[in-house]
Amino acid sequence: MIPGGGQPNMQQLLQQAQKMQQDLANAQEELARTEVEGQAGGGLVKATVTGSGELRGLVIDPKAVDPEDTETLADLIVAAVQAANENAQTLQQQKLGPLAQGLGGGEIPGLPF
Repeated sequence: MIPGGGQPNMQQLLQQAQKMQQDLANAQEELARTEVEGQAGGGLVKATVTGSGELRGLVIDPKAVDPEDTETLADLIVAAVQAANENAQTLQQQKLGPLAQGLGGGEIPGLPF
């Protein structure tokens, strides 16, 4: 029989889990501060989002503004925001993917991967 009933292994596992949880929290905070950009129309519309997907900025080149065709401008805005969000998801996978694997390799609820 193992002295102490094998508790050192359980304690070590708990410490590892706490460290991974802290690493995950730190990575999420970093994502919330990191900004990524997406663009559409050859750069006529640029959207900036945080690594967690929060829209922070939108820049529209005056050349993209045609009062007779607001539909195209709207499409460019949507495309730029989607591109920025795709870049944010890539960043999330880079930052959080290894941590998620360390927590069992499964998906983390609330994250898009």
